[in-house]
This record gives sequence, C-alpha cells and structure tokens, in this order.
Amino acid sequence: MPTILNPYISFRDNAREALNFYQSVFGGDLRVSTFGEYQMAEDPAEAEKVMHGMLTTPNGLVLMGSDTPNHMEFSEGSAISISLSGEDETELRGYYDKLSGEGGAVTVPMEKSPWGDVFGMCTDRFGVAWLVNANAGERAADAP
Repeated sequence: MPTILNPYISFRDNAREALNFYQSVFGGDLRVSTFGEYQMAEDPAEAEKVMHGMLTTPNGLVLMGSDTPNHMEFSEGSAISISLSGEDETELRGYYDKLSGEGGAVTVPMEKSPWGDVFGMCTDRFGVAWLVNANAGERAADAP
C-alpha cells in the first residue's frame, strides 16, 4: 500500500455523531475505536469518546476524526490535522522527522502504539498538526 494523505478532523464530544453523518453523506465503512478500548482515557468519563474513527468509501475517499479530550486545547474551525499512513516505516519516520524538526514540535513521539502500529504526532513550523502511522499488519485499517 502506498503512503496515503487524508484529512483528520478533531471534534469536542460529537465525533461519533459527525462521522455517522459523513457516512450518511458518502456511504462506506465506518470503524470507530474509543479511548476506553485502548485504556487511553485519562478521565474515566471520557472512555466512550472516539479516539479514532475512519470512514472509507467505496470510491476510495478516506476521512478520519476523533474527539479531543477535555484536557487538550480545542478551537472549532481550526480543528483539522493531516494524517500520513502506510506500511513503509522508514519513509514515514523520515517525513515525521522532517516535519517535527527545525521549528516544529513533537506532540507524541514516534513509537509503538497500543494498537500495534508505530505512531507519532507533531506540529510543523507553520503550526500544522500531523499524525503519522506505520501500519503493522492486520489492525492497520483500524488505526490512525
């Protein structure tokens, strides 16, 4: 699978509703994982919030999204990240290193994730947020 570039939208408490809406618009397969499923909820009240949702349409569109935990800053309208995903970890680490270097910032180090893939988040020098995921096999379709 080649590296894929697709939008990743952040929400505050309504990611599941929004992703279900987008599925009604575009059709396709929607997969949703919660913070609780991966023991990633810092606040137990947020366990059912969407940690990662991915809509894949029959014609190849991919739209991802998640709820922003309450402890993280959220600004509606500017709540979009760019997600890079694929199987070539070396290629993806190279992008991550360049994006987070020289004026950029590491948000989540690029390392093995609870879902088995290698994952990291960073912000580039222009303030654009990036999610980078190197697929590890079977669960690749369910990961960010």
